[in-house]
Amino acid sequence: MFRYLTSGESHGKCLHAILEGIPAGLKLSEEEINRELARRQRGFGRGERMQKIEKDRVEITSGLRWGETIGSPITMTIINKDWENWKKLMSICASDKEMKARMVRPRPGHADLAGALKYGREDLRDILERASARETAARVAAGAVCKRLLAEFVIKVVSMTEEIGGIQAGISKLSPEQIEKASESSPVRCPDKNAGKKMVEAIKKAEKSGDTLGGVFTVLVINPPLGLGSHTQWDLRLDGRLAQALMSIPAVKGVEIGEGFVMARKPGSKVHDEIFYEAGKGYYRKTDNSGGIEGGISNGENIITRVTMKPLSSLKKPLKSVDMITKKEVPAEVVRADICAVPSAGVIGEAVVALEIARAMREKFGGDSLKEMKSNFEHYIEELKNR
Repeated sequence: MFRYLTSGESHGKCLHAILEGIPAGLKLSEEEINRELARRQRGFGRGERMQKIEKDRVEITSGLRWGETIGSPITMTIINKDWENWKKLMSICASDKEMKARMVRPRPGHADLAGALKYGREDLRDILERASARETAARVAAGAVCKRLLAEFVIKVVSMTEEIGGIQAGISKLSPEQIEKASESSPVRCPDKNAGKKMVEAIKKAEKSGDTLGGVFTVLVINPPLGLGSHTQWDLRLDGRLAQALMSIPAVKGVEIGEGFVMARKPGSKVHDEIFYEAGKGYYRKTDNSGGIEGGISNGENIITRVTMKPLSSLKKPLKSVDMITKKEVPAEVVRADICAVPSAGVIGEAVVALEIARAMREKFGGDSLKEMKSNFEHYIEELKNR
């Protein structure tokens, strides 16, 4: 069984992640997870909270002993430093309730109104605190553990920014390794330096006008084995599971695998990846238009996902809304937020993709210990070469 849960509110005391299904014997440290949390906080366009307040650090409170996983659930906690400024407003005590502090002007494009009506809440903060992208810090922590597991099988998950505010990067000739290196040195995580500079200027312009920007990021899984996922049931298809995971990231509105929507405009002869065979290597393809997945099953090529993120809903110059008490037209709530979060969304994308690939690996290769899982994996890979 592989599963995970997160809990906690944006301005609550802390965030938690519980990850179950990591085999025993995996070497792991808090610092490895902290590096991923730091990557999530970087990126040009992030708001004041990520730049000046939060310095995310994880505390592992179960599932690890003497630097190794022991097979039991891994519990991780991330303290919200901003909690010190929100103790009364986010208090669990009824005596601290303050009706004047209610938020009643829902933001267009946010979960505010739909959530308040669904759960019968009078204060939008009851919704926005959990709907906030702050929750993804816990997912990045869980994903960091999975990235560490995948590294044992020489599988890597990387990402890049492909587009912000309509500015597109030129990346068609770059290898996955070049993409990773160039992205990590860019303030917007874009491997195309010229496009990256234009993206930075576009974000500055949006900030001055009180607006926000969205874009497109790509997540790559490098060197996955053939055979992850299954065609036998709808909820076992790997592409469907990856799409759900990526769509669950706040502000994401679209996901495609491989060439995706481009395939709809081309004939089959131009999009399907031809199959070749080489003794000692097995079956392979020279192109990867399918994005490494066919029929819901990984085919051994790199897995490629492209993800569309809408502009964030919190605007300094708010759009029209309705006061939930008076029902009169008012400007929407103004909430402290990022101008553009596409660069950090790519890091979150890596985490949720790593979680799903790790889940599929555990289903395929089993094993209570890392040693057993590796043995199963190595036997399977060797057998594939001779089929």
